[in-house]
Amino acid sequence: MSSYRHFALFVALAFIWGSLFVFIKIGLPYVPPVLFAALRHDLAAVLTLAYAAAVSEQWRPRSRADWWLVGLGATFFVGLYNAFLFVGQGDVTSSIAAILTATNPILAAMFAWVLIPAERLSKTGVVGLFLGFVGVGLVANPDLSGPLGAETVGAGLVILSTACLAFGSVLVQRASGDLSTAGFVGWSNLLGAGLLHVVSLGLPSESLSAVDLTGEALFAIVYLAVVGSGLSAIIYFHLLHALGAVEINLVSYAAPIFTAVLGWLLLAETLSPLSVLGFLTIFAGFALVKNDELRAEARKLSWQSLGRS
Repeated sequence: MSSYRHFALFVALAFIWGSLFVFIKIGLPYVPPVLFAALRHDLAAVLTLAYAAAVSEQWRPRSRADWWLVGLGATFFVGLYNAFLFVGQGDVTSSIAAILTATNPILAAMFAWVLIPAERLSKTGVVGLFLGFVGVGLVANPDLSGPLGAETVGAGLVILSTACLAFGSVLVQRASGDLSTAGFVGWSNLLGAGLLHVVSLGLPSESLSAVDLTGEALFAIVYLAVVGSGLSAIIYFHLLHALGAVEINLVSYAAPIFTAVLGWLLLAETLSPLSVLGFLTIFAGFALVKNDELRAEARKLSWQSLGRS
């Protein structure tokens, strides 16, 4: 890290990302999952669009390219990701969801390998992909001797949500537009919330009458919107600009630690040794996939430390 301030923001972002899975779990007993995600992004859209209008001149989509960019964000980053994640978390612990979501950088590298010719994986990277999938198998630990259980299906949905997020990030990387980052986040939240409401309306298991708006449910919605979608986005893009994509990806691997602690404190959740082994295997896969970038980052940090000495 280039400074104590960046380190503090890194830890804060890891805490926020880790806590989101816990607060999703807290709210799910009171609100149907897809509707829960939609309500979160309704509020998030208001906050992030207001922020975009305040800090950016190019916060409104003006061209077909801008709207295409927003459509990608709304579909993959908000709609599909949250729908599958919130439904999947109904059957897995918050810690398992956080660990499985940590495969995002590995899956993004896989999709980029296929879709972006300049980002071909080395043999080491291919081994890293394999290790990542082995780690997923250890965490999900499916029982293949009979019908798939609820936990296995839930884990599969969380992985599917992460694949949507990773695939969307590659598509956004390939797209172009003049829309500001803040505007992209705000409009993606708004259109993504609308998409989630449409999906919720089409599900017979979901309705407003099923909502029990307790204090816990309301707090979970507000926390996920204000802290999870608002504050975390500001911190994320600040760190992305200051540190780069490699270091910011490491947040995905710090977040499950906070999820495990908060899940234990607030939900009495525990992690099995096999899940911990799976998490370490996923991280090892990430290290191999990003081997060249991590080496370059280590050299840069060593030169910086020598310069300060």
